[in-house]
Amino acid sequence: MDKPTARGHVCRHAHPNQKAPAPVTALTLAKPGDLDRILPLIAAYHAETGIAQDDAGRRSAVAPLLDGSPHGAIYIAGPVRAPIGYAMISFGWSLEFGGLDGILDEIYIRPGVRGRGIGSDMLAALPRALAGAGLRMLHLEVARGDADARAFYERMHFMAREDYILMSRKL
Repeated sequence: MDKPTARGHVCRHAHPNQKAPAPVTALTLAKPGDLDRILPLIAAYHAETGIAQDDAGRRSAVAPLLDGSPHGAIYIAGPVRAPIGYAMISFGWSLEFGGLDGILDEIYIRPGVRGRGIGSDMLAALPRALAGAGLRMLHLEVARGDADARAFYERMHFMAREDYILMSRKL
């Protein structure tokens, strides 16, 4: 059953009786040895979306996640030796949802392989894997004006919380 959250404006809650088709794209939890393979993907995503961060900043943000930080994880899409995308999830705790929740902070697929169902595969596999690890809710952000992305996420069972907006404060 879908249920809104106070932590973001889009969320997903698994339907217990709904079975999704098995994903085709392999997802692998990234490890320290994968750092130099995923940094170019992250840099490409940042360039595409206008995120201003230098290589050293990216490296220092990613390394703890690959070393097993309890605050988040990165999953590699496709072959580990030649990844075609990634997803980064940060973890939190929600009283509203009774436990562990996560924010899909970044998801990226190389432009040359987009439109082949890889994003759908990733967003079908991630919630199953994360629910198996105890995650109760998965959230994400989508640009208000990006109707195509919003429609895609809705097809993947995320829903907008019309009465809430995500607010941020830089520290």
